Amino acid sequence: MPAASNHAHIRIVQSRQNARVKELRAALRQGEKTASGLIALEGRHLVEEALRSRLRIATLFVRSGNLGLLNQLRLQAGTEILELPPDIFSSAVTTESPQPIAALAEARLFTLEDLLAKPHPLIIVSAGLQDPGNLGAIVRSAEAFAASGIIALRGTVSIWNPKTLRASSGSAFRLPVVSASGKDLFPALHSGGIRAIATAVDRATPAQQIDLAQPVALFIGNEGSGLSPELASQCDDRITIPCPGPVESLNAAIAASILLYEASRQRR
Repeated sequence: MPAASNHAHIRIVQSRQNARVKELRAALRQGEKTASGLIALEGRHLVEEALRSRLRIATLFVRSGNLGLLNQLRLQAGTEILELPPDIFSSAVTTESPQPIAALAEARLFTLEDLLAKPHPLIIVSAGLQDPGNLGAIVRSAEAFAASGIIALRGTVSIWNPKTLRASSGSAFRLPVVSASGKDLFPALHSGGIRAIATAVDRATPAQQIDLAQPVALFIGNEGSGLSPELASQCDDRITIPCPGPVESLNAAIAASILLYEASRQRR
């Protein structure tokens, strides 16, 4: 990746109504891609992870007094660099004590077809997870245990939510995360020979007794209501994590991580 001349073409912005500043502000608050298809990153770690993941940084925002950070980043040639006074920078980002750097970047595009075509797939299906920290942690675990990717059904929080990105610690830049409807997903899984497995507390097979070395899609339900009966009824099997302690259920991210570990163990 070619490094840019870090102090070349730095432009000072003095208005909160600057188009790039407004684009960053809107993307961070809405947690979605911008109209031009860019994602918003806040903080040095995410910017460094994006660069390490070979995402193109379209615009880098630096709070005045912190231009020295540019010498520590291997920016691509052509990156727009904007220096913002502290008040304007603070107006654009979302954290109370922000790090002095943010960016707009181009994310990779993945499709459901790309994900299902991977050899011997191991997939997590997020069925309405709404906590960004949970989704981000699942994405991180999925990359750690060599999963093929994540399928997000309707009601799932956006992968580009700032809290989701922080919880993923950069994994969201590399692991395929695609959206799909249940109507389209089940036929696609079945045609690809991928077994749909619903997570459940009752009337389910313990994880260690299910063959997770085969191509599988593990359905993780909403934090409060779990997996809907409609989705569960369309799955091929039900899986549970035996808990000897007096706890009714596990946190969604913890449950997904344990199942991913078990699948990884079986596949070894």
